[in-house]
Amino acid sequence: MDLAGEERIAAPRQAVWDVLNNIETLKECIPGCEDLERISEHEIRAGLKVNLGIMTVRFHGMLELSNMVEPQSYTISGRGEGSIAGFAHGVTDVHLTEDGEYTILSYEIRGDAGGRIAQLGTKLLGKVARKIADKFFANIAQSAAKAAAKAG
Repeated sequence: MDLAGEERIAAPRQAVWDVLNNIETLKECIPGCEDLERISEHEIRAGLKVNLGIMTVRFHGMLELSNMVEPQSYTISGRGEGSIAGFAHGVTDVHLTEDGEYTILSYEIRGDAGGRIAQLGTKLLGKVARKIADKFFANIAQSAAKAAAKAG
C-alpha cells in the first residue's frame, strides 16, 4: 500500500518542523491516538485505536525517526501489533519546502499489514490509511498555522 500527498501550510518551515517534533501536538494530531511517549530522541512508543469499519483495532508499537535533516526532512518508520488482528508496518518520508510565507509538506507512505487485518483487503485498508493520513497532515497544517499566528 503506497500513499502520497501534500499540504500547503500557512506557516514558516521551522514552525512546521517544530510541530512535527512536539510530542504533545503529535498526540493531538494523530487520529485515534491513545498514547504517545518519547523514549529517546529518535524513538516514540505509540498506542492507536483504528476504526476499520467492521471492527476497531488497537495497535501498540514503536516509531523510529531517521534521516533527520532539520528543518527539511525525515523518515518515520513504525510497526504496530494489534493482538489477534495482526500487524501493520510502514515507512513515511516527510519533506518540508519553503514557498514564500508558506511551507509545502509532502509525504510518501509505504506500508503493509498481515494477520487477520490483511484479510480485510488492500482496498479497504488503503481507504482507511488514506483517511488517517489526510486527517493527520491536515491537523498538522492547522496546528502549525495556529502556532505561527501566535508567534507572529
